[in-house]
Amino acid sequence: MKVLITGGAGFIGSHVAEHFFEIGNEVYIIDNLSSGYRENIGFIDDEHFFELDIRDYNKVNELIVKHQFDVVVHLAAMVSVVETVEKPVESNEINIDATLNILQVCKENNKNIKKFVFASSAAVYGNEKTLPKSIESFIQPESPYAVQKYSGEQYVKIYNQLYGIPTTALRFFNVYGPKQDPKSQYSGVLSVLKNAFDQNKTFTFYGDGRQTRDFVYVKDVVQAINLVVNEDRSNGKVYNVGTSKPTSLIEIFDVFKNLYNKTIDTAFDKPREGDVKQSYANIDGLEELGYKIKYPIAKGLNEYLSYKSSK
Repeated sequence: MKVLITGGAGFIGSHVAEHFFEIGNEVYIIDNLSSGYRENIGFIDDEHFFELDIRDYNKVNELIVKHQFDVVVHLAAMVSVVETVEKPVESNEINIDATLNILQVCKENNKNIKKFVFASSAAVYGNEKTLPKSIESFIQPESPYAVQKYSGEQYVKIYNQLYGIPTTALRFFNVYGPKQDPKSQYSGVLSVLKNAFDQNKTFTFYGDGRQTRDFVYVKDVVQAINLVVNEDRSNGKVYNVGTSKPTSLIEIFDVFKNLYNKTIDTAFDKPREGDVKQSYANIDGLEELGYKIKYPIAKGLNEYLSYKSSK
């Protein structure tokens, strides 16, 4: 198959690209390298890598029309809640307008597409109190990012319902693993915590540290993407991607202390604007398709912490 991955040089995208490449697909990547790294995808040659902003509609559209992709995995986005609060208009252009453009090009000029996968987020649930979060839970966006991801989901569903494009949206919970960039102020908390332990730096909790998250290892996210790409029953559907297990940040800190056999200094700051307090996933829908967690938190953290960055 020909597979296009937008945001394919980033943290999640590079793992998705590696998976589809290793099983024999022809993988193409679009990434503007604003948060991704070319070295994350050294297995992709220059003929299959395009350093583009997804708002460059002419070049993106030309690429899609030329190559007639079987699968599009759309991961490119402004991914930071904080940044979308600071830049709501720009983030809307990236997270909604560019998504709609790619869907429309696929509808008009890539009619043999077998699957369009859209990366959404658990942020759409906001601080809605029901736990675990299920697809039927009330949607209560707390940030432009959450609004934009929910809007993207709805466009993806509509393009399936009205135009027959085989689409699936996946609500990622807190993804962690190798290739997260701890230097980014918007990086996942586990990569920041790992860097703090590696460098013996102070780790800052935003809030009281008792907020819970559903930490899902990146290889399980790749498993979910691969599953829906190959499963027609997922067409027009939205799924949570997590582990169904809540873990507090204080608990994670204690796991790190045990794995490193040491502790580091901590500090506490006010909660970040737009962040949610409690969150974990109901994954019944994915499990009905055959999804099984292969990396519970202890196993995932062990593999993650043993990873040696090439940078």
